[in-house]
Amino acid sequence: MIDIQLMKYSGTELEIFEKASNFRKYSYLLVKKFIGTKILEVGAGIGSFTNTLIKNNSNITVNDDDDFHFETLKKRFDSKKNVKIEKKNINQLNDTYDTILYMSVLEHIKDDKSEISNALDKLDHKGNLIILVPAHQGLYSNFDKEVGHFRRYEMNFFKNLNFNNAKVKKTFYVDSLGYVLYYLNKIIFKKNIYPTNFQVLLWDKIFIPLSMIFDFLSLYKFGKNIICVIEKKNI
Repeated sequence: MIDIQLMKYSGTELEIFEKASNFRKYSYLLVKKFIGTKILEVGAGIGSFTNTLIKNNSNITVNDDDDFHFETLKKRFDSKKNVKIEKKNINQLNDTYDTILYMSVLEHIKDDKSEISNALDKLDHKGNLIILVPAHQGLYSNFDKEVGHFRRYEMNFFKNLNFNNAKVKKTFYVDSLGYVLYYLNKIIFKKNIYPTNFQVLLWDKIFIPLSMIFDFLSLYKFGKNIICVIEKKNI
């Protein structure tokens, strides 16, 4: 088994961004056409994105090998008949899926390419691996370091991926105005680590709706995050 090392962090990030409902809905809208009927969400955390999946899909497996996150997921979703909760890494799961999601998770994993390879092994033929990550290493901040991000990503990382059993189907940027806000926050509030509740709500309720317009007008060529969709194929 490949050793997958994750940075340890407090989880404060997840609680703060639980309030970012518009961004989760927007992210889901951008990837929903790639989502099938048997779904695995890797590193589900406290289940913020899971809530969006449950409202729109059935047959969902969520996994997180962190004790606190696992117990939180059980409390939130144990009563949901369409949700299965696992406390395993992806190598230990027995099933295969037509959709696997890593929503703001891959940046926490040291050996990210091995993780992608392992995820592809759990995909059915023509299934989709959907990845959302923070973009632009130049934006790496005290916040990234504190919450356990090994890196932020450049688009070339995904465009240069080369697997015998898969192809990169689509890559694009999202949250164009979020890039500007993150950059300004890094410069002006460089000693701050976590954003305030007000900053998160301002970004989510005001700037995300505006970013949806700007992202579309810019053809998704610029933004604070990258979405990548990788399709499994037969060897």
